[in-house]
Amino acid sequence: MSFLEYQIKTVPGGIRKILYLNWGLVLVLVAVASMGFLMLYSVAGGSLQPWAEPQMKRFAAGLVLMFAIAMVPIWFIRNMAGLAYGISVLLLLAVEFFGEVGMGAQRWIDIGPLRLQPSELMKITLVMMLAAYYDWLDTRKTSRPLWVLIPVALIAVPAALVLIQPNLGTALMLLMGGAAVMFAAGVSLWYFGAVAALGAGAIASVFTLRGTPWQFLHDYQYRRIDTFLDPTTDPLGAGYNIIQAQIALGSGGWSGKGFMQGTQSRLNFLPEKHTDFIFTTLAEEFGFIGAFSLLLLYGLIIFFCLASAMQSKDRFSQLLLIGIGCTFFFYLAVNLSMVMGMAPVVGVPLPFLSYGGSVMLVLMVAFGVVQSAHVHRPR
Repeated sequence: MSFLEYQIKTVPGGIRKILYLNWGLVLVLVAVASMGFLMLYSVAGGSLQPWAEPQMKRFAAGLVLMFAIAMVPIWFIRNMAGLAYGISVLLLLAVEFFGEVGMGAQRWIDIGPLRLQPSELMKITLVMMLAAYYDWLDTRKTSRPLWVLIPVALIAVPAALVLIQPNLGTALMLLMGGAAVMFAAGVSLWYFGAVAALGAGAIASVFTLRGTPWQFLHDYQYRRIDTFLDPTTDPLGAGYNIIQAQIALGSGGWSGKGFMQGTQSRLNFLPEKHTDFIFTTLAEEFGFIGAFSLLLLYGLIIFFCLASAMQSKDRFSQLLLIGIGCTFFFYLAVNLSMVMGMAPVVGVPLPFLSYGGSVMLVLMVAFGVVQSAHVHRPR
């Protein structure tokens, strides 16, 4: 035991927990969120309203929530995983009957003063549930068919409820996040190979059944695929978003046009400039240097999650941290691929940059759980 560790162990328990927080992760989260505030200020034409100030308040509240959750023992979070998952499923069901419709989809529900998107909450509670399941399960049973079907059902139920909202992007993220936990738990690769084969068949069916009464996707989702394959087929319609995003990305060059000097966003050419496409505003104003700096900070966040997982001694914490780290990576991968024209537009926000309350709240809860695992690991 080092002298510093000895000194920490001599302070009262509550203060010791604060000292044990992963302060590097806190600083990186603040840095990324600050970049988001700057971008929201910029796209509003140099005003804190209507996006930057509310986002600041949400992040401040999120920090308090993260610190509060960090003080909760990780064993309590494990015991609450099933309840959290069940509540998330019920909220998804409630969306079908009482949900608010926005931008052509029914994804939100009002809970008092809070307007919540339950599908975002499910991304974290699903990881919690799967981690608790594999923590309970004997490792010798991990790849047996019966014990594989249970987590598959846990993933399939919320994914199906999200898909019918419709919200293809989040449904895919639920599938990928759940698969990441199953992979980390040691499920046989043969199952993943079988799923990949089924997925290839499903993709073929999506295109084969297009235009029939049994088509899998909505017409607007097919148009997104067409736009992804060739945006120039409808440059003023379905392909407009991607074309303008690519212009903004390319025009930033090495160092960008300067803060609040992005013509695509300032002249309102750039679509959804405060939500899904905010990365293109950053790239236009700060260029490759700014974009790479953001990606570096994101990489540090994922590194902190995986490093904490490697330092943890219990199976639940390891799987939970890996699942949260992978889910955060999927946020980035899907959004960045989308705005760069490498994937169809599916409406996945960029963490801490895109304007939105549900994503901010859920991510701060997730990192509160990460901090709890870090604080309460054996030392």
